[in-house]
Amino acid sequence: MKSVDETVTCAARRRTPRPRADALRNRERIVVAAREMFVEFGPDVPLDEVARRAGVGNATLYRNFPDRAALIHEIVLAVTSRTTDRLEEAVAAEPDPFAALSRFVHAAADERIGALCPMLAGGFDTDHPDLLSERRRLEEAVEGLVERAMSAGRLRTDIAVGDVLVALSQLTRPLPGVACLDIDRFTHRHLQLFLDGLEFPARSELPGSAATLEDLRAGS
Repeated sequence: MKSVDETVTCAARRRTPRPRADALRNRERIVVAAREMFVEFGPDVPLDEVARRAGVGNATLYRNFPDRAALIHEIVLAVTSRTTDRLEEAVAAEPDPFAALSRFVHAAADERIGALCPMLAGGFDTDHPDLLSERRRLEEAVEGLVERAMSAGRLRTDIAVGDVLVALSQLTRPLPGVACLDIDRFTHRHLQLFLDGLEFPARSELPGSAATLEDLRAGS
């Protein structure tokens, strides 16, 4: 027999409506449209234009995301999570850790990870617990893959995981005044040049010191 507390809890759960499938689809369409438009035009694009591309009304957009900061938060969270998922897929598909790293780097570019940088300016809360959790998940996954590639003798040893993350961010960041979707062919070309430079044995001596995760966190 259920206790009074259990009965009340069950009743409360029955009264709490689950999001409808169409509401979840609308939310996802808004996030996808916003990500595309923020990449193309920057994070200050009018939100009514985002709603129009998503095929929803302004009321639907604001019901899901009451302000621009809430929408940007969701985009950053989604892109970071999806990028980590792409890494895990690369590791599962490629037994060679350097091949997995290469596959991941190109997949991360397709996720527009470099477009996150302009979104993190201003009053954006980069220390939100959800974002910190996803960022650590990505950092730890990349760090593990870099270590495995080095141990296998496939990756030059004078770099660190921060070098990979910084280069990935820089090489996939939108250029001001350029339609970013039109330069994808250059992005992947330049990423491949970068990856060729990572392979062991090293063909040159790098200036400065390797960038670690601690370096990146100290500068954030």
